Amino acid sequence: MSSKHKSPSIIDALIPIILLIVMLSVSVYLYGDDSSYGANQIALILGASIAALIGMKNGYSWKEMESGIVKGISMGMGAILILLAVGALIGTWIMSGTVPAMIYYGLKILSPSIFYFAACIICALSALSIGSSWTVAGTLGVALIGISLGLGLSPEITAGAIISGAYFGDKMSPLSDTTNLAPAIAGTDLFTHIRHMIWTTGPSLLIALIIFLILGFQPTSNGDTAGLTIIQDTIINSFNISMLSFIPLVVVFILAFKKVPAFPTVLIGALLGGVFAAALASISFSQVTFAGTAQELGAESVIETIKKRGVIKIGLDLFVPWSMRDKNGDLVGFEPDVGRKLAADMGVEVEFIPTKWAGIIPALVAGKMDVIISGMTVHLLEP
Repeated sequence: MSSKHKSPSIIDALIPIILLIVMLSVSVYLYGDDSSYGANQIALILGASIAALIGMKNGYSWKEMESGIVKGISMGMGAILILLAVGALIGTWIMSGTVPAMIYYGLKILSPSIFYFAACIICALSALSIGSSWTVAGTLGVALIGISLGLGLSPEITAGAIISGAYFGDKMSPLSDTTNLAPAIAGTDLFTHIRHMIWTTGPSLLIALIIFLILGFQPTSNGDTAGLTIIQDTIINSFNISMLSFIPLVVVFILAFKKVPAFPTVLIGALLGGVFAAALASISFSQVTFAGTAQELGAESVIETIKKRGVIKIGLDLFVPWSMRDKNGDLVGFEPDVGRKLAADMGVEVEFIPTKWAGIIPALVAGKMDVIISGMTVHLLEP
């Protein structure tokens, strides 16, 4: 270190960190979930500015600090390239049926007695395959919560199983952004980083699986497996599910096992996904290239289909007093009345399809009903 440079003291090092924590806390307190739309970024910029002022106090010129900033960013460029490839991989794997196939065959092994255990395993394997815990929790996780309600199981324990499996798979995946970023910043190899994490995350998952297995054998289930069937039908009707869909996944696992660098591994997986999307799912290469940017409308709208059929199929969940059956077994309540009025205005007959809440949206997606008339609310979770 140059003689004109002073070593930062403990106070110097703590000031930016403490002030950043305070500013982020105030940002979240004032703006809640909306803090990520600008307030948090301002706090980060102010925190970096405070650190720069302390650096100047200790004798560092702006040129020197700028050089350090560029060096720090360059260390993360490898992870940024991987992130770009992972985005393409997830899109093409969904279109090719790879991700839906994992969900479809995973759901086949679910039963109430091993539901928590299997949910954790399925989420772990899915997150390991795509490298994203949030993607797994936000797609497969939501479906599993609905299934747990349909089976009469605890949604809280199910959520714990989903999060445990998803985060384990994320941390162990060579496709994960944070798993790539951590060794890039620390200056070590990706697979060395993963190998050393096994010593802590492996036993944690094993303990969790044992607990979930024990909880699963408790006599708490009073539902049925209709939710599973509906979701499987939705997947099979929307994607071309076959064992060939797993080829991109197998290739990525082989390349990862051979310790091929993460970026070409993910890129090859994304390209294979695009090829299989075009080959298996009857999707044009232009659609694969612009995956996720546009959707083609069907040749016939839902309203036109209803009018041609002469019947509108309305899904609802029986919930007193909104929809219920009278002593004659007929549907009565506000929601059936709205449905009958809608049918009358359209000049068609009405067919009500009572469906358990856990499966009502998958049933709509599967085309078993035209519309849902049932109460849905936004639940705001207080911080």
